[in-house]
Amino acid sequence: MQKLYSAPMEGVTCLVWRRAHRRVFGGVDYYMAPFIEPNQNMKLSGKDKRELLSEREENLIPQVLTGRSDYFILAARELMDYGFGEINLNLGCPSGTVTAKHKGSGALLDTAALDNMLCEIFSSLPGADISVKTRAGFFSFDEWDAIFEIYKKYPLKSLILHPRTREMMYKGRADREIFIRARDNAPFPLIYNGDIVSEEDKAFSWDCDLMAGRGLASDPALFRRAKGGDKACKEELSEFSSLIYEGYREYMSGDKPTIMRMKELWRFLSPRFAGYEKPLKAITKAKTTDEYKTAVKSLFALPLK
Repeated sequence: MQKLYSAPMEGVTCLVWRRAHRRVFGGVDYYMAPFIEPNQNMKLSGKDKRELLSEREENLIPQVLTGRSDYFILAARELMDYGFGEINLNLGCPSGTVTAKHKGSGALLDTAALDNMLCEIFSSLPGADISVKTRAGFFSFDEWDAIFEIYKKYPLKSLILHPRTREMMYKGRADREIFIRARDNAPFPLIYNGDIVSEEDKAFSWDCDLMAGRGLASDPALFRRAKGGDKACKEELSEFSSLIYEGYREYMSGDKPTIMRMKELWRFLSPRFAGYEKPLKAITKAKTTDEYKTAVKSLFALPLK
């Protein structure tokens, strides 16, 4: 049976979002947490522990961002000690501050170093369930074949392929033909990630698991709808956003950082309302709790699309 994954999105799909999403919408088989970055003294920080360990999330997969095998090995061992069965290696993040340090999709620039890193990881963690999330190249899709040949050498639990290059960031269309060719020639399961925004997407008929990030952030009922459920109603969106707001108030130090986090949430959610532009602008400009709540109230006065 096809499994549906929530993609890791820094600043969006954190513990607070996941908790609210499970309660209101569901439909997600596995949530992947936003990445943690280990160093030579790898111990989960207080923030990381709160994010990954403060609640027992049976279907949570932690993700590690690093360009060094020794850092990943330290992190993976600690996470496995905490009971996580699968650890994901992030080789897909396109952020310039990440790739400049040869992390995320920056690791795809040097295939020899990528091969060495994976060799050391799998040699040091025999039998561990390690998955990889990747882009299909850095500058060009022409790089993909060589990258894929390296992945095929190792016993990955799965390979999550977002078939864009790093240079594309999130622009253009993901190349689904690249994914289909790889899926048909892979010695491990491939999970598709990219441009899934509707329950009518043909990918839901494919014989593989799927992952959605921006599509699920924009329509939190997306996977529920794909499984035959209802679309999100105003009452659910209100409960969802309120749970997230209260969750941030619990963890964030003051109203200002809470409002900043909520602005990111509404950047994805507000287009579900007809004529959302003016209320979203007001949310974006809000500096106080009263200003924020007034702007959100004006948004919910609008009809859903």
